[in-house]
Amino acid sequence: MPNEGSYEAAKRKSDEVHADLLVHPEKYTMLTGDRPTGRLHLGHYFGTLVDRVRLQDMGVRTNVIIADYQVITDRDTTEHIRDNVYNMVIDYLACGLDPAKTMIFTHSAVPELNQLMLPFLSLVTEAEMERNPTVKAEQEASGHALTGLLLTYPVHQACDILFCKGNIVPVGRDQLPHIEITSKIARRFNERYGQVFPDVTGLLTSTPLLPGLDGRKMSKSYGNAISISMTAEETAKLIKKSKSDSERMITFDPENRPEISGLLTTAGICTGRGPREIAEEIGMGGAGQLKRVVTEAVNGYFAPIRERREKIAKDMGYVADVLHEGNRRAREIAAATLDEVREAMGMVY
Repeated sequence: MPNEGSYEAAKRKSDEVHADLLVHPEKYTMLTGDRPTGRLHLGHYFGTLVDRVRLQDMGVRTNVIIADYQVITDRDTTEHIRDNVYNMVIDYLACGLDPAKTMIFTHSAVPELNQLMLPFLSLVTEAEMERNPTVKAEQEASGHALTGLLLTYPVHQACDILFCKGNIVPVGRDQLPHIEITSKIARRFNERYGQVFPDVTGLLTSTPLLPGLDGRKMSKSYGNAISISMTAEETAKLIKKSKSDSERMITFDPENRPEISGLLTTAGICTGRGPREIAEEIGMGGAGQLKRVVTEAVNGYFAPIRERREKIAKDMGYVADVLHEGNRRAREIAAATLDEVREAMGMVY
């Protein structure tokens, strides 16, 4: 977590870019992405996907990486990775990402991007990598040994952002240290070898955190996440068996009633209403009525997305073509950037 001073500075910069985006979206190139460790859920949708589509439709150059190499930072298997990657592409398309406007690609298909790791690693110290709080948190959460790939994860992320000259990255506050390392790498490279890379801004998102069905962070590993790919029936079943408490009166109290408040937050974000307003409306209706309200809200909101998803999933040739074209374009861009890097470093023979 960045200190208050650095956070306030990052917030001011983010606010300036948010304002400028409304006037000059064409000045910006955005990079963001996901690890293909399973199905995307409502937390991903409201936390990032909605914002990606908004930036895409504003005219920002949008790039979305499926970070398949990063799966092995804290896992010992790549079982199901192909299925996860293709399903992630389907989710992206169903949620509104347009391959004519947004480049969707994978780490492993762009060797030129990964080759940037070598010069970039020379620009950061071991201490700078070790004190990155996100790396520490991910290691503790997984219980996995600190692999070299996990330690250098922030540098690899800098390669993702800078290969396409990305200058904005949508982030939450806890991801700002990654942006700080990327900015350091870009600045140090430019100072040492010549101007190649842009200044990078972490675009702080204002979307409220969507908790899981038990009030904790929404996560596949907790079993509290509603996946975008679920059917209406599967969604209803999951919500019905979610935890509640013995108090009949429904109130919004995240601290003392996390499960009930998590359900109310989900209903609120899907309907555009306040969770307290929904709680007051249900009143003595109890958890049963609350769960019916949540089910209707989620299934109503995601019905058109799931309909598109079902249609897209029937044409896997198209899904593969979207990814292959994204990989081709990414390689083209990465090769051009790598040529600039070699030129700046005097490594053209």
